Amino acid sequence: MPITRRLNLLVLAAAILAGCATPSTNRATVGAYRDSIELNGRLAVNYQKDGKTESLNGNFNWAQRADHVDVELVSPLGQTVATIAVAPGMATLTQAGRAPLSAPSIDGLTQQALGWPLPVSGLRDWLQGYAVDAQGQRFGASPANNTVVTRDGWRLRFVDWHDAAAAQPVPRIIHAERAAAGDIQDLSIRIVVNAAGQG
Repeated sequence: MPITRRLNLLVLAAAILAGCATPSTNRATVGAYRDSIELNGRLAVNYQKDGKTESLNGNFNWAQRADHVDVELVSPLGQTVATIAVAPGMATLTQAGRAPLSAPSIDGLTQQALGWPLPVSGLRDWLQGYAVDAQGQRFGASPANNTVVTRDGWRLRFVDWHDAAAAQPVPRIIHAERAAAGDIQDLSIRIVVNAAGQG
């Protein structure tokens, strides 16, 4: 067999094998959505306000049930900065030494109290690898399909996974960015999920 033909056959065989041997991470998608989860992690927040760059870091504890979410924001030194409770039609945010604040929308309430919007309503989905895209369609992330723009204007990237090769990988690092939110510009939130469990 001529060398040229032999090389062409080898290239063709390699291409066929490559097509058959698609890595499992390309096929993997997140597992079914769960109403009840408990997890904790870290937040790094950066944004522009009044021409100044603001940066915040801390930890969070998240407990979610079908109709309720409880969030605790904790400083790097371990002090509770705020607690958030979200129930149908009502959200309450409490900071140490201050009277609790309540509003129908948690996202607007966090911006009022914290100075930046923590997207708690979106995080119900994001922490499990889901979102609602700009067209209103349900999006399920995977290591091979990890970026989406949400219906309310967040650009999400699921950067890393606890086990990318698993049949149903779990997000570990999520980047969320938004060009503007009220008087906040260039808002970015880096979320690192340490642990997750079913409640």
